[in-house]
Amino acid sequence: MTLLAAFMINFTACGLLFAFGVYQALYGTMVSDTNTPFTGASSAEIDLIGSLSVSLMTIGAPFAVAWAKHFGPQPVVCLSGLLFGLASVLASFGNRLWHFQLTQGLLLGIGTCCSFMPSMTVTPGWFGKQRAMAMGLVSAGTDIGGLVWAPVVTACVERIGFRNTLRLTGALAAVLICAAGCVLRWDPSTEARMRSGSHSTSGIRKLFVIPLPPWGLVKKREFIAQALGAASLCAAYYTPVFFMISYAQTLGYDQRDGANFTAISNACNAIGKIAVGFVADRVGRLNTFFLVTALSASATLGLWLPSTVVGSSAVGLGRSLFIVYTVLYGLFASAYISLFAPALVESFGVEDLPRVSGVMYMVQGVASLIGTPTAGLLVGKQHAESTPGSYTAMATYVGALMTAATLAVFCVRREVVTKLAPLGRRWLRKV
Repeated sequence: MTLLAAFMINFTACGLLFAFGVYQALYGTMVSDTNTPFTGASSAEIDLIGSLSVSLMTIGAPFAVAWAKHFGPQPVVCLSGLLFGLASVLASFGNRLWHFQLTQGLLLGIGTCCSFMPSMTVTPGWFGKQRAMAMGLVSAGTDIGGLVWAPVVTACVERIGFRNTLRLTGALAAVLICAAGCVLRWDPSTEARMRSGSHSTSGIRKLFVIPLPPWGLVKKREFIAQALGAASLCAAYYTPVFFMISYAQTLGYDQRDGANFTAISNACNAIGKIAVGFVADRVGRLNTFFLVTALSASATLGLWLPSTVVGSSAVGLGRSLFIVYTVLYGLFASAYISLFAPALVESFGVEDLPRVSGVMYMVQGVASLIGTPTAGLLVGKQHAESTPGSYTAMATYVGALMTAATLAVFCVRREVVTKLAPLGRRWLRKV
């Protein structure tokens, strides 16, 4: 039941959030129109809507985890459902750009955080040997949700308009998230620890006291490397997701084709998370963690970057490179998200997971808030129109950040292996 509830939360809240690429492409077409909320807006200003929601989904992690610890996951997730629905409905009445940044960006991100973080921190405690596989299934909910929601949102926008689409999806999401929240709960051992620790904190202080890792743990090299890796990859990870439709249009695809690219990417994400989770439980979570990060960086620099260079002169080749990139990026980059929590358990133990995960996910959120808008500023225009070459700087930027994340994950793996080596030698002596 916990696995199903966590999957449904990711399917609904995160799936709809990551379908923002449909709205971003639509809002971008309204820039040149008169009397619209987005008239004259830059791509970075529009991208800020999605960047706010994605980054706040994890920036608020310390508070969401603390509230789930003190009050239980159920009320926190149900609050999330109400906030998610309210944000979508309020956005449907917006008539200024900042209205959408506050509602579809800020408020929606807070609502998603209060359901996403409990789903990612409650689930690992229920599993041991199959932990990576379980988290892959949970995280796949995001991508299966995107696979379903992206074409649904596109079809609804065409038939009933984007405002009514926001109202419809907001109401439906509120029901689904609250229903999932009613059955999400800590595993018995973790719940016992939470209950004993919560007695020392009472009243209104429970809303503001957050579980922080001890300073001795923060100073360790594996903690620093893990934080740097999370920051580097999350500064880059959401950029291809949000700009996939816009870039596809520079290659001659229409908006519906772009939505299909998003659907393909989400389908590959789901397959990759489950398959990589299955492999990680058998060959090592940190080993797999490093491998998928390295492959993501290689795909970006070896496929998307060349596509932006040759796309203007050889559209067919540019399209082929981008299609292959969409598949490979979906298979490998998304696995970083599903392996992140198991990697934290591998490095710091399940007992410290609530304290460590809150800070680590907050680092991810801050990085995505800075990284994705920065990438949007790198999109150039030639003769007032975007071309594949307009995205060359963005692809280089994403590839460089993913390379830095690969190096950081390698350092984490090396530190953990070094720490475990004496234990292995002692075991061999006993044998």
